[in-house]
Amino acid sequence: MSRSADEIVYGLKREYLEKISNGGIRIDGRKFDEFRNIRINTNFVTRAEGSADVRLGNTRVLVGVKVEVGEPFPDTPNSGILTTNAELIPMASPTFESGPPNEDSIELARVVDRTIRESKMIDLDKLVITPGEKVWVVFVDIHVLDYDGNLIDASALGAIAALLETKVPGSKVQQEDTPLPINHVPVMITQIKIGSNLFVDPSLEEEEVATTRISIATDEAGNIVAMQKGLSGTLTHAEVFKAVDTSIEIGKDIRKRVFGR
Repeated sequence: MSRSADEIVYGLKREYLEKISNGGIRIDGRKFDEFRNIRINTNFVTRAEGSADVRLGNTRVLVGVKVEVGEPFPDTPNSGILTTNAELIPMASPTFESGPPNEDSIELARVVDRTIRESKMIDLDKLVITPGEKVWVVFVDIHVLDYDGNLIDASALGAIAALLETKVPGSKVQQEDTPLPINHVPVMITQIKIGSNLFVDPSLEEEEVATTRISIATDEAGNIVAMQKGLSGTLTHAEVFKAVDTSIEIGKDIRKRVFGR
């Protein structure tokens, strides 16, 4: 198919989705503020200290957490370390390619990392073994297995679920496995704009024609802990405030319904 034909198909699809959205309808019948079904199985990988298999509609993400002893960073000698990586496996989508991390995987890892880090979900100060010498390093690895839209929220849900189940392993440092020191449970909510409407949890078809994306993570108190703007379109002040309010309300529901917090 030629590029001009691709553009025609894209234009027709965007026009159709804008038209039905103006009538209050999404292509899969959901409400504008309705998530697809969320299914999470934890402790999915037996050799990891924590893991979660997340299915958000037909999007599937596997997150594994490893906890190992390492050296602290020179500028934070009294703090443990969090590091997050994401891999877009080629079999998950025809658009994913093998090789080193691309911009999409780097952005995905950074947004999830920021959600965990800026919410102070993990008390990193309690992961110090010997100040300035040894600390626990928490590795969060995200693997996208099936891509049908909204990788950011699916990956964040998986990371949070896996971390809540993670145990710091027993070793010479400590005799028994102990839970990670958890302070907060952030929830990330992604919304896209098609026409003049904002949708939560976009499907792949919706993402393909969206003009703007905004992802907002909030904590239990309704505080914004992370925000990421994507795509080239713009949002008005009113749309940003609406997106924030939606993220807070849906975040509360997911936190209670999925994490029991």
